[in-house]
Amino acid sequence: MESGGRRLQRPVVFRTVNARPAELVLDLKASLGEGAIWNPMTRSLCFVDIVGRRVFDFDPARGTHRSFETPEMVGTVVPRRGGGLMLAMIRGLARVDAGDNEVRFVASPDGHDPSLCRFNDGKCDPQGRLWAGTMSLSSIRRAGALYCFAEGARPRRALTEVSVSNGLAWSLDGRSFYYIDSPTRRVDAFSFEPESGELGGRRTAIEFPPGIDMPDGSTIDSEGMLWIAHWDGGCVSRWDPGTGRELGRVAVPAPKVTSCAFGGEGLDTLFITSARIDMTPEQLTRAPLSGGLFACTPGVTGIPAFCYAG
Repeated sequence: MESGGRRLQRPVVFRTVNARPAELVLDLKASLGEGAIWNPMTRSLCFVDIVGRRVFDFDPARGTHRSFETPEMVGTVVPRRGGGLMLAMIRGLARVDAGDNEVRFVASPDGHDPSLCRFNDGKCDPQGRLWAGTMSLSSIRRAGALYCFAEGARPRRALTEVSVSNGLAWSLDGRSFYYIDSPTRRVDAFSFEPESGELGGRRTAIEFPPGIDMPDGSTIDSEGMLWIAHWDGGCVSRWDPGTGRELGRVAVPAPKVTSCAFGGEGLDTLFITSARIDMTPEQLTRAPLSGGLFACTPGVTGIPAFCYAG
């Protein structure tokens, strides 16, 4: 089946993955590292520090990184098909042109109040629309929403009563949309109409067992399995969204694991972001690498990231 111009096939057999623990790549000490995504045009990993108001670009081939500051908190970064980046910030959508660190605001959706909520995690669908959700600035439950941004169209609200919008991904055939509202402790699957971008029937695909950790960011691999970051869990886990079964874990030497994305030349490296926000001095002594960027090679590969069509 065709999805975004690529033929993607779901294999019959899925492997259980138990990789070695993730290792530190960059000791950034980010307050709230988030939003990892592999940029296929620059062959580099993009991610953000939401509270630190920075966008990072890491080149694993050279082992170097650069960053630029944003005028307000930034929850999402995605590459544009024409070059440059799109950001979801407090007010809404912004554009950064290639070779230029100037942030230009593009759109703020109707119904979004930047004094109450900020944008958090976001991803592009196979057609190049950007989906980004919001969360309360003061931890009010069900105050956020999920929005869809498309070039040349007004932003539209797709979901309401969201608490902490996170973990967006699409199935390999592009007809299921996976979404995490972290405090619900589950991954919901919606039927997805590729051409219109409309969401249909909703079901619970994965339920996190009781504990202190919550599901955060996610990504999908080339076998159609979901990888989920565990906030306050110190790991990423791999799940079959068809059965809800956990297939393996990778330990991360930081408790607040926030997002993950496959990258590298063969899309065989899993990059993992983390945070140190609200950790006590004692906790930071026990986990000094918190806020760093980590990586592992779990034995499966990812798929190319979808870019914004604009």
